[in-house]
Amino acid sequence: MKILFFGRGVIGTQYAWAFEKAGHTVEFYVREGRKAQYGSYVNLELWDARQSKKDRMVKEKWPIVMLEEIKENHDYDLIFMSVNPEQISSAVKYLAPRTGNATVLFFSNFWQDPKLAVQPLPPGQIVYGFPGAGGGFEGNTLYGGLYKTVQFGTLESEPTNRDLEVRKLFAQTGFKVMVQKDVKSWLWNHFALNAAMETEVLKSGSFKEVISSREALEGIGRNMKEMIPVLKARGSKLDVMAKVLSGLPPRIVGLLMSHVVFSPKGISYSLVAHNHFKVGYAVQEVITDARKYGIKTPRLSEVESLITN
Repeated sequence: MKILFFGRGVIGTQYAWAFEKAGHTVEFYVREGRKAQYGSYVNLELWDARQSKKDRMVKEKWPIVMLEEIKENHDYDLIFMSVNPEQISSAVKYLAPRTGNATVLFFSNFWQDPKLAVQPLPPGQIVYGFPGAGGGFEGNTLYGGLYKTVQFGTLESEPTNRDLEVRKLFAQTGFKVMVQKDVKSWLWNHFALNAAMETEVLKSGSFKEVISSREALEGIGRNMKEMIPVLKARGSKLDVMAKVLSGLPPRIVGLLMSHVVFSPKGISYSLVAHNHFKVGYAVQEVITDARKYGIKTPRLSEVESLITN
């Protein structure tokens, strides 16, 4: 396959590396001026959970191909889009007249209805998924990791040929494909989890501070519990993650997250510790919806003044 990655972000870069290693052609579209800023390679320091434990650590100077324009008559088979939720609107407007016949994979989170979020792209060319990866850039070095599992789902009654082709691509690249029957609810649950985490980041100042603090990790559970009525008001089903984080006592949530999910010796800790993304957008989106439905979210509202545009 010939695959174009929209942006040189943390998530897309790691999957691009994996696909190139599997024999596919990968290129990156970046905004004007970014090609010179980024340089012609990425220093990779990442954990690849598809491999055996002794072979998981990857350290590589990886040359990449970047373009500052997407031509309308391109020959890409797949356009891979994994951007922050606040960037989706501008990204789809730029991409809409440049889609060609390519399948567009949205590996991003949504708080909108997915069909509305991706307008005006051709709906028959869109595939919805969710990554299992994380990390962050420090200069030109990407500290990250690829989990083996990736999530997919469709808004149609049955997966399309494009859905099946993309799932096959990931499976043949060594990933384990999981299919969510209600992908819209699944995305909304995880958007809420992002908001729960971002709330604590706004309080403490960084992702690393949150995952190093039992109090902050307990706060994630409390924040999720506060958002459950909002999810239900939107018509979202609760997944296992939302039920566990909101249903267990906060002390138990903090204990599990500090000793299991974000253990200092685990891969999740090392990935999230390098996350430097600007936070607040997810929190504001949930607060806005909560007010629309007349639902109080005091923990989230407490940090609203810390959100900057």
